[in-house]
Amino acid sequence: MKILKQLFDFYIDSSIHVALSCFALVKMTHYMFHIPADTPITYFAFFGTIVGYNFVKYDALARTKKFQMRNELKAIAFLSFLSLIVVGFCFFYLQKITQIVSMAFLSLTLLYTLPFFPNKRNARNWAGVKIYIVALCWVGVTLVLPILNSGIEITSDFYLKCVQRFILIFVLILIFEIIDLQYDDPHLQTVPQQIGVKQTKYLGYVLLMIFCGLEIFNVKGNDSLNVKYFSLSLQSIISFIIAVFLFFSNDKRPKYYTSFWVESIPVVLCVLLLIFG
Repeated sequence: MKILKQLFDFYIDSSIHVALSCFALVKMTHYMFHIPADTPITYFAFFGTIVGYNFVKYDALARTKKFQMRNELKAIAFLSFLSLIVVGFCFFYLQKITQIVSMAFLSLTLLYTLPFFPNKRNARNWAGVKIYIVALCWVGVTLVLPILNSGIEITSDFYLKCVQRFILIFVLILIFEIIDLQYDDPHLQTVPQQIGVKQTKYLGYVLLMIFCGLEIFNVKGNDSLNVKYFSLSLQSIISFIIAVFLFFSNDKRPKYYTSFWVESIPVVLCVLLLIFG
């Protein structure tokens, strides 16, 4: 039992689970825009998430040498190194425009993590900015890059989906910020720190209603009634699930509440889409 818990903790701490969520959102993008299987961009997103998240989580600790290199951290470092090799390999199979835009999102990730200016904090510690940077990066990796790499025409559907994806990620991050309220530096000015937990939940509920409402404009006129009904129903179901997690979120919840259950929501959404779509 202890070994299973250690394996599960490694699965969470090494960012494999969050990478699976990213993978699920990329697959959803392929499904929604009728894009054939695109292995390079899918693997690029999955392994890139492992590299990016582990870099964000452990870089500051590594540079300040505030921890000893335990076996688990050595394994995470090795996994990240292997993932970086896969990311580099997949990068050269991407379209030129995808490579350029991916470098822009990489720069944003580095800005989020590293202090580029002397005596200045990184973007992760800029008051009130963290949630927008993270949501923007997720939209870029899971929606913008797959669309660009496919070469399909950019239409109003793309921009609408970008807004929906941003709202989805934004609300999920709100749950994280509520859970982490007792640990976050007050100077971060996270949403719960600025407006309180109760108002943050109300904000999340409103955004979820907007998320569902936008789906009305997202279905095409030539779609069948069944397709429109399914699309609206799916968005409503996933919004309800997120709303339930948001309702029960508080700073006393264990880490698995967000690091496993909340991060599983995109996977659930993808499975529902593939099974019933």
